[in-house]
Amino acid sequence: MECTSCKRGVLKPSYIEGQFRAHTCSHCKGDWILIEDFIAWRERNPGYEFAENATLTLDASETKKAMLCPQSGVIMRKFRISAAHDHRVDYSAAVGGIWLDHGEWELLKAEGLATSVGGVVTEQWQHKVREQSAKQSFTDLYVSKFGEEDYQKVKALREWILSHPQKADLRAFLLAEDPYSAEK
Repeated sequence: MECTSCKRGVLKPSYIEGQFRAHTCSHCKGDWILIEDFIAWRERNPGYEFAENATLTLDASETKKAMLCPQSGVIMRKFRISAAHDHRVDYSAAVGGIWLDHGEWELLKAEGLATSVGGVVTEQWQHKVREQSAKQSFTDLYVSKFGEEDYQKVKALREWILSHPQKADLRAFLLAEDPYSAEK
């Protein structure tokens, strides 16, 4: 198969870390993985954990353009790996394959996702990534508005109020123009 990422190399049969089948590009070193191969390997090796390299500097490349599936020629969808990274893996629903650009396998390992690589392309996973990303965006917004110290204080106050048995009365007291007046 020809590499649809760099269009210069050939996808040659290989094994990721000597464990499960893949096809690696002879030029860009990207990996084509069929999820069914990964799942079959995972079922035979349920307790296997990939070693993380603590000194590894993550230098994962990423294809920004749309990619074609090397087997079917259909355009693949991009799926975010996590809310912490903008990296996206390319997925072919037509054949159930994932394209990993060079270095993305190490990124998956660093994120603790190597043993569940197929889960990244599920709607549940992507929903979780979107929620985490939105939460981080709001956190960044509040920190920029309030400053880090004040944000931490108001966040602690909010958590205390929400856990208090009289939270409705506390909110009413805080929101009242004059909580000591009988007037509206």
